[in-house]
Amino acid sequence: MRFILKQASALVLMAGASYAQEAPIIHDGEFEFLRAQFAEQWDAQDAEIEVKLAEIRDANEGQPPNILYILIDDVSFGQMGNRTMNYVTGFDTPNINDFATEGMSLMRMYTEPSCTPTRTAMLTGRHPVRAGVEEVKVALVGEGLAAEEVTIAEILKEKGYNTVHVGKWHQGDIEQAYPHNQGFDWAAFPLHQQVQLSLMTRDAMVANMLGFHSSGQSNQFQLDERFKPYGLVTGVEGEAGGLAREVDMAPGEEWTQAKYEEMNLRYQRQALEQLERLASQDEPFFMQYWPLYPLNFVYPEQAVSRNGGFHADKLQVLDGWIGDVLAKLDETGKADNTVVMIMADNGLMYHYEGTSGLNQLIYRGGKTQHLEGGVRTDAFIRWPGAIEAGSAAGDIVHVSDLFTTFARIAGATDRIPRDRVIDGTDQTALLLEGEGNSRRDCVYVYEGPVLRSVVKQEFKMHLPAPGQPGAAAPVFNVYRGPREEHPLVGYSLWSGASFQDMVKRHQKTIAKHPHLPLGKGVPYEGIENLRPESELTREVFSSWQ
Repeated sequence: MRFILKQASALVLMAGASYAQEAPIIHDGEFEFLRAQFAEQWDAQDAEIEVKLAEIRDANEGQPPNILYILIDDVSFGQMGNRTMNYVTGFDTPNINDFATEGMSLMRMYTEPSCTPTRTAMLTGRHPVRAGVEEVKVALVGEGLAAEEVTIAEILKEKGYNTVHVGKWHQGDIEQAYPHNQGFDWAAFPLHQQVQLSLMTRDAMVANMLGFHSSGQSNQFQLDERFKPYGLVTGVEGEAGGLAREVDMAPGEEWTQAKYEEMNLRYQRQALEQLERLASQDEPFFMQYWPLYPLNFVYPEQAVSRNGGFHADKLQVLDGWIGDVLAKLDETGKADNTVVMIMADNGLMYHYEGTSGLNQLIYRGGKTQHLEGGVRTDAFIRWPGAIEAGSAAGDIVHVSDLFTTFARIAGATDRIPRDRVIDGTDQTALLLEGEGNSRRDCVYVYEGPVLRSVVKQEFKMHLPAPGQPGAAAPVFNVYRGPREEHPLVGYSLWSGASFQDMVKRHQKTIAKHPHLPLGKGVPYEGIENLRPESELTREVFSSWQ
């Protein structure tokens, strides 16, 4: 069924390409409110941008740029890319620091509060709630990114790009959600995430007393032997149109921290191998490298950083690996025609603040929270000859904008679907023209399915409780109060009505274009060598569904 749905979606896109060129992309109400004010200016600028993009392609023998997108897990704003902050935090990111000087630093990049929703937003250009994606899942759920969703990989694939994904995926445990069924030609990825891979081990239990392992207690009164997860699939690899295959796990073998570390090393090797392979081919490429590090819950035998925390230390390790990836790209000779982006998916896991070595720094909050510390991250993008080196932009950008922007620079805007809301705005003008050219000045911030705050320019409202007026809601100026601790009633009194109008425009769009459902299915289908213990955990899960 999954393949039929996905093939049908592709046929609709192909058949509707000429229609798509004529029909406008469906954006949220707030974007249309802005466009009503700036349409003439933006249309004139877009004509100039098209000329620039054509000149860039002509300078590269007609080829659109390659795209390399590196997404790092759980790192708050200010924790990488800045030598000064390296001295403050006690770990070094020299390669990312250098990279930041070679392109543009996006100083107001907003993500979603946790990893799965952020990745959905980037892949689809949509607020994750529109795709039914609301939260991070750990073990079996029988859910995932639906086949009906259209990813950036699918769009670029239709324009002739070769596509590869390496590393964390975390878009579901059902077959239709796997990356090689969502537009990637080849993918290596874990089915779940680091809670399973690094926290649920004996090593983590010994290190921080919070990792689950049966040896950590007597289990004297345990009745339900299936309450604690068991037999989960670890890392798999797959090619488009084929089945996935679990790697480096034998039946009955116990997953350990050593195997987690080897998985990270394997993904780094594969990132280098795949980058070299893609660069050797004639077609443009789109490659995602989403490392599992720095998320880790075990102290190393010997720390490499001054900090030594189990996240901070691995971030320094990861910086070295990213340096190797960038060096490999240089070796291929394709760096000059490759857009490279490095960013984090959300703020730190503040639950481990202190022992992890990371802390909240400038903005309060972290992973799972709508506070700036949860949704503001470092983001750097390099495109030689197109983006000014050493530049920075204080304009608001949301992670969903990457979908629309990557499509534009690849010449694939006509492949963006016109039958659903696309929240991502095209930020090509910002990249090519510099600071002050963003197409958005606001962000809606959800925690799961609940709209928790709205950002507009330098102001941010925490939504009032049901039945409370907007004038009673806390409003912050994030320049003057970046930690969102001291709301001023003067802000609320004049901005409450405007913020409420923004929410109403957003709600009207939802009413007109309802959210699509999350994909559902049987966990672990499409894996050809499922271990007996994984079969058992699936049977137990399915027995009560």
